[in-house]
Formats: sequence, C-alpha cells, structure tokens
Amino acid sequence: MRVIPRVLAALFMVAPASAQTTDDPFPEPIPPAEGAIQVDYTEFAVLPDLMGVAARMMLIVDEPETDRLFVNDMRGPLYSVSYNGLSVLRYLDINAAAWGVRVQSSGRERGFHSFAFHPQFAQSNTPGYGKFYTWVDTENTQPTPHFRPGAGTRTHDTVLLEWTARTPAAATYDGGPPRELIRVEQPFASHNGGGMAFNPVAAPGDADFGMLYVGLADGGSRGDPSNNAQNLGSVFGKILRIDPLGSSPANSRYGIPVTNPFAADQDTLSLGEIFAYGLRNPQHFAWDPATGRMYVTDIGQSTVEELNVVTAGANLGWNRWEGSFPYADRSGVSTENQRGDPTVTYPVIEYAHPDSLFTSRAAVTGLVVYRSADIPELTNLVLFGDLPSGEIFYLPADDLPNGGQDPIRRILLTDAEQPQTLLHVIQTKQAAQGKTPATRVDLRMYPGPQGQVFLLNKRDGLIRVMVPGAS
Repeated sequence: MRVIPRVLAALFMVAPASAQTTDDPFPEPIPPAEGAIQVDYTEFAVLPDLMGVAARMMLIVDEPETDRLFVNDMRGPLYSVSYNGLSVLRYLDINAAAWGVRVQSSGRERGFHSFAFHPQFAQSNTPGYGKFYTWVDTENTQPTPHFRPGAGTRTHDTVLLEWTARTPAAATYDGGPPRELIRVEQPFASHNGGGMAFNPVAAPGDADFGMLYVGLADGGSRGDPSNNAQNLGSVFGKILRIDPLGSSPANSRYGIPVTNPFAADQDTLSLGEIFAYGLRNPQHFAWDPATGRMYVTDIGQSTVEELNVVTAGANLGWNRWEGSFPYADRSGVSTENQRGDPTVTYPVIEYAHPDSLFTSRAAVTGLVVYRSADIPELTNLVLFGDLPSGEIFYLPADDLPNGGQDPIRRILLTDAEQPQTLLHVIQTKQAAQGKTPATRVDLRMYPGPQGQVFLLNKRDGLIRVMVPGAS
C-alpha cells in the first residue's frame, strides 16, 4: 500500500507570512555569450495558411514505418510532410463536419494540442495497426464528461480520441469516426491539454511499450484556485499513463497499467491513471535514448519556468511550489525554505521571467535529448527553449544540475553569418516578405530522423531544421 503524504504536503501550502517575496530569485543572469553554441539551420517545409493566418503548429512527429513526418495546426488539420520537406499534404482535418468534434481553437491556448502514433501503427496483424491519438479541445459539450473540475464554469471539453486508419501508408486518412477515450470538462479557457506521447525508448515486451502518456494542465486561472494539481482524485495538473488498447474494471475505454504508482495503492481517493502530479502546464515530454530517463517542461505562473525529470509517482510541486521556491502569489515566490519539502521532485534547471534575455513574460518549451552525432555541437545535450522569446538553451545530459539557472547556456542560429535568436530569424524573413515582423515566436522544438532537430513556430508557418555549423 502506498502512503500518500497529504498531511506533509499541506504544511507547504502557502509561503509563511514573514517570508521574503521576489519576482527574480536568481541574482546572476543567463550568460548571453559564455558557453554559447552556434549552429546553422535550413528552411525545411511550409505549412499552408488557414483563413489567411499562419499555421499554429504545435508538434512534429516522425512516423518511420511510412517514411513521413506529421505536423498539426491547432485549428484542426494534421499534415503529412515528406522526409525531404518538398511534399506537404493534409492528412486529416479533425474539424471536418463528418467527425462532429468541433475544435475549440479561439484564443492562444485552446485547440488541437497534441497527437501520437501507436508504435505498431504501420505493423499489420498487431493490436496497434492503424491507431493514432489526438488530444483536442472541443466546443461540443453535449456528451457527459468522464472527469470534472472542482470549480469554474464549463467553457469547453478536452477529448482524447483514437483514430484507426485502414491503410496506414495512405496519403490521407481513410478510416472512420474516432473513438472517444477520455473527456475532460474544462473550467477555464487556459491551461487545458498538454503534451502526449508514447515512450520511444520502450521496445516490444517492455512494460512501457504501447503505454500512452497524456499531459493535462491544472485547469486554468491563476494559482490553481481549486488545488487540482495536488489532488490525487483529479486528472488536472497531472501526467496520465494509460493503455489505450486495454480495458479496466473502471471502464472499457482504456486500460490502467498495474505498474502505475496509484493503480494498486488501495486508496479510493486516488486515480490509477496518474503517473506524476503537481504540474501546472506540462507541454512537452522527452525520453533520453541513452538512459531512458523521462523529462517534462512545465510552464510556470509569473516567476519561474522549469524542466524536470519525471519518475513514477513524482510530485513536481505545483501549486505549493513554483520551481524550487514556495509559491506566494502572482507577485512572485518566497525565498525561504528553498527545496525544503523532501516529498517533492524539484527541477533540474529553472529560470526566472525578469532575466535580461527576455523582453516580456517567459514560458519554457521544446525538449530534445540529443544523443546523435549528426550535429556534433549538440551531442549529449538536453535542448529546450523559451516560447515567446525564441531563445534556445542547453544543459549537459550526463551531468544534470540541481536546479537554478546557472548551468543554462544558449544555442544561437547562424543568420547572415551572425549568431541570432529564432525570433530575429523570423523577423528578418518577414521583413524581406514585406510583412510586419512578429514580436514573439511561440517556439516548439522536436527531434526528427537522421539526428534532425526541427523548430516550429506560430508566426510564419515555416518549419526550420538545425544543421551542423560551418567548420
């Protein structure tokens, strides 16, 4: 039986009244030049505008069995892209009337969040043949949700859908309507679905093979007012782990792996689907191909952005903690009792919004553990980025830090023979096209085949790919 430290966690619910509060807990800024790595990039592919607006790209996934990449637009389309980037085809539109999903994509945070192909997608005569999954906000709130929040007003639902292609290698989706696995009632318009993925390191026969990891944010509003993230009876603020092809005593829609940390804890108040908890807005997962270690980037409130190692049953702290610091309120964090709760898994690295590299609010994004030798400058590094600024950072994959922003160093792109941020690259391109330059990037970053690292953004519909710097 697993003993859940509810009482101990309650001791850290709020910062002491006498605590010092700050919006910048790191006195030394991230060095702008020291240790910086410069790599080249190329323009790889362009996704089409939708209603005159650039594609709102969130994710690019390699499907090696069919020799294609797939990229989504938050408004509903899912595109296939050839390995050379020359062919871009609409594979599926979730928002098509035939499916009845009615994607809710208004605002910056809602829409088609993520998708994942079952590792057996293109392997005939296997249970996962033709299966892929989408995690999407819908304005269709007629069905009864499987999970409800503790407060707020039902603004929309987030649904996990299973699609089954008859011919996985076909140019466009040729299957029927999707099967609904999970429906979550959303109480606010922000902090909805998060990242979703199968563990790419797991092999057939491994306990983790075919298990789907699903990120779900805390439900929205500032500070997680319903304390969802720390509530083991709520799906909000969690990473879930399910068997999408299985079933359980609780439902026939999906299975709950017996190895999940709360699946057999004999506590009727905890959900067996939960793999890790205490997250605010988990947008990206990555696994280290060398060690199997799992990482997540979790977008902070107003002060600290963080990157974490995730283990089964881990409490990542929110909303008691923002990074290594007791969460105070929207004005900052407490500087007392840093990393003071032994039951919490604290960040590997973290950084603060007021750092001089950022001109506005920050938001951690992108996550690649780079073990390839194709871009030697990046080998054995963990790559991540900052969403609005387009800054790209790294830390060593084999000597992980213990929090703070001191170990963080920059990765810059060669543009006109000068080291530049992705934001500058996009602005230069738009100016040359006669367009008004963007003021933010909305960066996403993912690995591809042959050691590629793809850079996505929501400002120009252009997919870029890192390549080795000129020697």
